[in-house]
Amino acid sequence: MNSEQLRDLVVEALEDIKAKDIVKLDVRDMTTVTDYMVVASGTSTRHVQALVDNVVEKASQAGHKPIGVEGESGGEWVLLDLQDTLVHVMLPKVREFYNLEKLWSLRPTGDLAATER
Repeated sequence: MNSEQLRDLVVEALEDIKAKDIVKLDVRDMTTVTDYMVVASGTSTRHVQALVDNVVEKASQAGHKPIGVEGESGGEWVLLDLQDTLVHVMLPKVREFYNLEKLWSLRPTGDLAATER
């Protein structure tokens, strides 16, 4: 399974449990840590956990065991590391505050040397 197929599997697993506002970010040109980030919202801490659990189950069935899971105890923001795809599932208020979509869509512009002072 390539990274695009894994990303699509993650999105399908999130859709199965009714995730809100799913966004796929291609970050291959921005970092070597991962190829894709998928950001989604849950309606409650319980929903966030159910979303992550479903992604873990579907990914594991496809042979992609998670490298790590962070934030499960709080449930407001859970990060799931599937190596080629990082999955962020958050409550809407947390997602709005951190605004990962905007952060990871920024691209350097102009002369980088001119901005370093």
